[in-house]
Amino acid sequence: MSEQHAPTGSGPALERYEIRLQGHLAARWAAWFDGLSLTHQGDGTTVISGPVVDQAALHGLLKKVRDLGLPLISVTQTDPTTEQETHP
Repeated sequence: MSEQHAPTGSGPALERYEIRLQGHLAARWAAWFDGLSLTHQGDGTTVISGPVVDQAALHGLLKKVRDLGLPLISVTQTDPTTEQETHP
């Protein structure tokens, strides 16, 4: 018997998030952030983005941000059905 999911976002599709930090992180930190992409922005920030399994995983990522000591600027849930846009 297969499990049925409603098309309300509660199904198997992972939620995507962008976490913006003040400062630039080296690309080697991507592995520490579960393989999420790290993008340096021209304004001196880093955007960590990608799919997150659930709220517990999101809180775990935010805990890692806290442990780095970099200022958190924003956390934004993005549309999982569209490709990630590059921010200027």
